[in-house]
Amino acid sequence: MFRTQTGSLVYLQFKSLLLPNLVHGVFTRHGGLSPDPWCSLNLGGTVGDDPDRVAENRRRLFFALERPVNSVFDIWQVHSASVVVADGPRNDRPHIKGDIILTDDPSVTLLMRFADCVPILLYDPQRRAIGIAHAGWLGTVRRAAESAVQAMVQTFQSDPTDIMAGLGPSIGPDHYAVGAEVVEQVEASFGREASHHLVRRDGKTYLDLWSANQALLQGQGVVNIEVPRICTACHIQDWYSHRSEGGKTGRFGAAIALRE
Repeated sequence: MFRTQTGSLVYLQFKSLLLPNLVHGVFTRHGGLSPDPWCSLNLGGTVGDDPDRVAENRRRLFFALERPVNSVFDIWQVHSASVVVADGPRNDRPHIKGDIILTDDPSVTLLMRFADCVPILLYDPQRRAIGIAHAGWLGTVRRAAESAVQAMVQTFQSDPTDIMAGLGPSIGPDHYAVGAEVVEQVEASFGREASHHLVRRDGKTYLDLWSANQALLQGQGVVNIEVPRICTACHIQDWYSHRSEGGKTGRFGAAIALRE
């Protein structure tokens, strides 16, 4: 990923998505107003931070991307595989529950929030359509990445081989020990391929969200997938990590939009 800094804000961009007609960024925790434990660019509005600080942090993110704040379309993330198609900015409409947002409208900036789950950014340059998805372990076993590609095919007539994907920073398999219930659901979802995504060592089982979501995308025919394998739990100086910070932390933002 390519590292960019605007003032005190620092964000990463996928090298494969550095294209003239696309704007995107996965923002670190640097450059915001929030005090500990949300220090500092917290985008999460339900983690105890002051709403005015969260709003200013969001304004700074949009300023860095040179996008109007009122272009935002975000949703109520619920660890699902539900798809929302944005036909314009959200404005004052209530948040819709879901974990995948798609659009082909250049007036819209898609925004999601993360703190260990995988940000998945999608772009079809042929159909001029974009998407963003949120996949923790539950979204992964519910195959959100797969649902996102299928929805792009259905909604925009995308050819999966045209879709470009990036899997952003999230908790890595070195830190993501999971219990028997999660292992059982991974095995039920992935079948004989589950062993490719479950690492067993020292009496524990660790889940590789990167390989699992890459496999889901590849299973739908996506071939251009960038996976930088940046672990949020390893780098809490840059990223919020729900697991490493004991749940008392913020949410970092990932955004994507089409240029006019």
